[in-house]
Amino acid sequence: MAMMRAAIFVEPGRIVLDDKRIPDVGALEALVRITTTTICGTDVHILKGEYPVAKGLTIGHEPVGVIEKLGSAVAGYQEGQRVIVGAITPSGTSNACLCGCLSQDGAGTKHGFKAMGGWRFGNTIDGCQAEYVLVPDANANLTPVPDDLIDEQVLMCPDIMTTGFAGAESGQVRIGDTVAVFAQGPIGLCATAGAKLSGATTIITVDGIAQRLEISRQVGADFTINFRETEPVAEIMRLTDGRGVDVAIEALGTQQTFENALRVLRPGGTLSSLGVYSSDLRIPLGAFSAGLGDIKIVTSLCPGGKERLRRMMAVIQSGRVDLKPLVTHRMKLEQIEAAYELFANQRDGVLKIAITP
Repeated sequence: MAMMRAAIFVEPGRIVLDDKRIPDVGALEALVRITTTTICGTDVHILKGEYPVAKGLTIGHEPVGVIEKLGSAVAGYQEGQRVIVGAITPSGTSNACLCGCLSQDGAGTKHGFKAMGGWRFGNTIDGCQAEYVLVPDANANLTPVPDDLIDEQVLMCPDIMTTGFAGAESGQVRIGDTVAVFAQGPIGLCATAGAKLSGATTIITVDGIAQRLEISRQVGADFTINFRETEPVAEIMRLTDGRGVDVAIEALGTQQTFENALRVLRPGGTLSSLGVYSSDLRIPLGAFSAGLGDIKIVTSLCPGGKERLRRMMAVIQSGRVDLKPLVTHRMKLEQIEAAYELFANQRDGVLKIAITP
């Protein structure tokens, strides 16, 4: 029985590296040998017990790798081919997919929670913080990596980049818009880059870490606000001459950032929410204009599927966005427990950790 190393959820507070059997490959599946992966904020929610998954599950949902074995019904790919796979793995044939909402393929309830749409890796099936990952519905989810792109250039595509860009897309950012992005972690930085590509001409970013604000300028921000030094709502209203912003993107998942995003909207503006929330949200009466302000609140879950990821890599390949600065640390899979400790506690200026088996 062939074995591999994998990061396994044991219980809240414990994700450990252990041995696991390399899975067999079904007709519609593909086995991918992982060459690079990373840790996401959602994985930290799992570690802390804030999002429940089954004990014994392999965690992780951002794979870059090489096709090791193809199922008999998978066509158009070759073993040995470099690929990425999205955090969301739609079948392409479900009702959600046919309605055009690929990210919600498989939405339902689990452990008393609303399951996160089509998110399966490290949620309902084994994920990719391992030496190998089994990819479901491979025909719809394997995306070849162009030869001129290295792993770290495409590492953000499976989740962080496509999610951040979705914040701008769902918010319907238009040419000439003013956009505020609250939180400049990896997803917030990608939302900033996505707003720039979508045509926003004034982008204001908010964070409490100077290094992240500097990177946000590199990817598209025109103004940066350190909330530890300046009250962000008042400053955004000053920068917009009291008008407010067309779109506010919330990329952290807290009551405070959600509320601040609501308070800086112009009448008729849109709050585009990307945060994963751990408790109920409260909508303040005044900030919501008592329901009379024509305000829109929209949410997005990481768009997946091979065409979406092809588009993300096309943006990288074009040179219009460079996300390499988001990779701040590099560690081996054998160091996964230390990597979780570093990432969960946000030490040493960490943004994303490139993890290699």
